[in-house]
Order: sequence, then structure tokens, then C-alpha cells
Amino acid sequence: MPEQIIVPIVIVVIIITIGILVYYFSKKQKILRKLSKLKRKDILQFRTNEPTKVTGKVLHVHEPFVAPFSKRKCVAYEFKIQQRKKRGKNSYWKTLVDEKNIQDFFIEQKGEVAMIKPQTDPLNFEIYLVEDEHVSSGFFNAPTAEFKNLLQAYNINSRNLLGFNKRLRYTERILEVGETVTVGGIAKWKAVDITIDGYNYSKIATLESIKEQEIIITDLPKARLQKRERL
Repeated sequence: MPEQIIVPIVIVVIIITIGILVYYFSKKQKILRKLSKLKRKDILQFRTNEPTKVTGKVLHVHEPFVAPFSKRKCVAYEFKIQQRKKRGKNSYWKTLVDEKNIQDFFIEQKGEVAMIKPQTDPLNFEIYLVEDEHVSSGFFNAPTAEFKNLLQAYNINSRNLLGFNKRLRYTERILEVGETVTVGGIAKWKAVDITIDGYNYSKIATLESIKEQEIIITDLPKARLQKRERL
């Protein structure tokens, strides 16, 4: 086969291989693979120390967060503010703000609840949230009033020294109160040490982490339909 044909084929194969590897090792796919290894159960079927996953509705334990841009009540949020920059002939997105927050929450399923207690220090969970908001500004695209207010809250000027609009973008991912979520972890039954409206039992189901199994949290629709992989 002539070299002028072989070289393009090799390049295409390399590009496809890189694309497959990037997809396979993406955070989203890793979360889905880990969840696929867990047994799906209803809350009342939890067995102590069994790796388990459950899908249900998010309920707040404490006063919920208010998402910075959408202003929706949530138990977790992640957002980034980025600016387009140039370095020589290349351009890239520089992250100006990268903020994340999460709190304890309940999963409600068929009238039963399970407690989820994610911790950041030490980190005991992995999370992947679907992008809920995306706004941007640029040379011919002035930021909306809402976007400008958010930028000002973080001391970011929407214009450059010449008075032109900076190329900025904002992405927001939240776990909203009332949203459907799938959580995986180690099933436990714990004594109830807080007052829960409508819950009169002495023990409550929880999903916890151990060294070999972190808590996994996602609002990906695909996670709701997953069947357990055969190991």
C-alpha cells in the first residue's frame, strides 16, 4: 500500500483511538460504570453492609443552598466562570472561579427515605451532575443583567481595558430539591438522631462509604435505567 495512503489511515486510527479513550475514561462514564456494578434495591430492602444503589427524589435535611445563577434550591451545586485567553497562536479557557458545595440530603422512594451524608474532608464521594445552565458573553454578545450581577459578585469585570466585552462563560450544575437522583454506596441502618417529619421509625436507611466503595451521586437519566453488570 502506498505511503501516501498509509499515513492518513494511521492518523485517522490514532484520532479515533484517542476519542474512544477520552470517552471511556471521562468522569461521566466512570460514574456510570461504577454504578452498574451495584445492586439496585428499594429502601426497605436494604441489607446492612451490602453495596447498593437506589433512585429516588431529593429532599433537603438542612436549609438548602440557592444556586448562584438559576436561584433554584438545591443540596449540591458546581459552577465555573471562565475567560477565553490567547497564548501565542493558541487560545484556551482560563478558569476564574470554580466553586462546589454539597450538604447532607435524603432520598425519598415510595414513601421511605434514606440518608446520604457526603463529606469533603476526608472526601467520601464521587459526583457527576448534568449541566443545568450555560450563559456566555463576547465581543458582539453583551452579558445579560443576571450574568453581569453574578460577575460583579465575584469582582469580575465584563469589559476589557478598551471597553469591549470579554469572552466569558458560566456553567452551572445542581442537585435540585425534588429532582430525581441515583446514589450508590454501602447500605446501613442507623438509629434516628434527628426529627424527620412523617418518619416515626427508630432506625433509618443510609448509604455510606468504605475504603473500597465511595458514595456515588448522579442525576444522569441513564443511571436510573441501568441494570447491574454481571461480574
